Amino acid sequence: MIQRIEWKALPRTVGKKSEVKEYRRKGYIPVEVYGKGKENAHAYIYWKDLENRPSGMFLIDLKIEGEEEPRICVLKDIQYNYLGDQPIHVDLYEVTFGVEFDVDVPVELVGKPKGLELGGVLEQHLHTITIRTLPRKIPDKIEVDVSNLGLGDVLYIRDITPPPDVKIIENPDEVVAVVIEPEETGVEEETTEETE
Repeated sequence: MIQRIEWKALPRTVGKKSEVKEYRRKGYIPVEVYGKGKENAHAYIYWKDLENRPSGMFLIDLKIEGEEEPRICVLKDIQYNYLGDQPIHVDLYEVTFGVEFDVDVPVELVGKPKGLELGGVLEQHLHTITIRTLPRKIPDKIEVDVSNLGLGDVLYIRDITPPPDVKIIENPDEVVAVVIEPEETGVEEETTEETE
């Protein structure tokens, strides 16, 4: 079952840059909450909650001060500053239990490809996959076994078997991973040219 955590949030006034600056100084990050058929919410979360979030997928019970019920959300996007080291804005998607929605989940390659023993190199082309499922059925990650990949073998989206009640919403011909063959050194060619 997907992990569920709780974040406390403070309401945010839209359009007040001075307020945003003040809250940022206190260690808060602006958050936008949206969802299909849901009323948008503007809030602040504490930066440590974001920093200490679990790896993989998780559900968030977002308790906004002044609202009676928590909003059940998934983390949709994090925007960073120009250096890429400080989060400056967060998007959360509010889900509805019993209603399917699309979400990106991490891809984890498991196993050691056979091609590695022959000098090949494993390259992962996709690190997340878009799936469609119910909130309670969200996997924290999609594990893909690559142990049977030989030299030059390619793993496509169509080769992945999703968990029960999960549909993969991607191009079936999209490459997930490939075992590339070792590069030729070119030493033999140079030697041949010199002797001619």
